Amino acid sequence: MRRTEALQIITRVLKKPVDDVVTADMISGYPAAYFDPQVTERPQPWAIQVDVLAMRIAAQLPLSDDVDQSPLAQAEDAKRRRDLGGEIDALMKAGNALESAPWYPARPGDLVHVHYPAAGDFPAFGETYIVGDAGDGLLSLQPLAHTLPDTVEHAAGMVGCFATEAADEPLYELWFEAGPHLLTIVRDGRPVHTGGTR
Repeated sequence: MRRTEALQIITRVLKKPVDDVVTADMISGYPAAYFDPQVTERPQPWAIQVDVLAMRIAAQLPLSDDVDQSPLAQAEDAKRRRDLGGEIDALMKAGNALESAPWYPARPGDLVHVHYPAAGDFPAFGETYIVGDAGDGLLSLQPLAHTLPDTVEHAAGMVGCFATEAADEPLYELWFEAGPHLLTIVRDGRPVHTGGTR
């Protein structure tokens, strides 16, 4: 289940756990000692907005949307949960997956296409890069084309952000930030890596 779907379900249940109650915007917590008549100093109850509580619950759940997230987003989720092991694991697994791919390392002439899904009113689009020889054993990653409509405000500043003049491995940034699930890599006219929904 995706985190956004889980968040919607959690919010709905917290707001109205049963049919015959009014919808809640705040939830209060009372320690059992609050109701004990023998306790002289009753602990104070707490209150929290339902939406905030739902987000905190969803952030703690190990939901399966990690396959649809970039390694960097997975690491950020783990960081929010204060899960240092999960944060390191997400980054190490991504690095190992890249370096153990049968087509690794990148070679001059490789084409790399990244797909950006639609987000709210922002349209889906893609951009294609080519790996080049930058000299001294280094590689470059240069943008070739994109499908972002020119009518999108600030379109020119939204493409080509993964371009690299010279790097040992120009795909690292794309792999970790965009994520392997959004990448298609073509070598010698054949796809060697195809991301996307499994």
